[in-house]
Amino acid sequence: MAWASWTTCGVFSGRGGVLTDEVGVLSGDLTVHTTWADDMAQVTVQYTGAIDWFTMSGSPVRCRSEEDSRHLHDAVVQAVRDGEAATVPALPRPEPEQAAEPAQE
Repeated sequence: MAWASWTTCGVFSGRGGVLTDEVGVLSGDLTVHTTWADDMAQVTVQYTGAIDWFTMSGSPVRCRSEEDSRHLHDAVVQAVRDGEAATVPALPRPEPEQAAEPAQE
């Protein structure tokens, strides 16, 4: 089983904070943690330095790869900074690769 995790401390939420499933909105100095395993990413937040973790609303989400889950973590950190009762953002769907044009002779 492949897995990975990322933690970003000291993320100051924008106005309106972050929406959690357990306690509603958190705001202020937060830590964001993303764990990816079995093609799912679980996102949790806590007040920096606290013991309790809370599920960010919209989590867990399907992530097909470790790379996608890293991009998701970065997008979540930005959403927390933006505030507005942030939830886990959707990852953009990758553009389908187009067949190369045949060479002109």
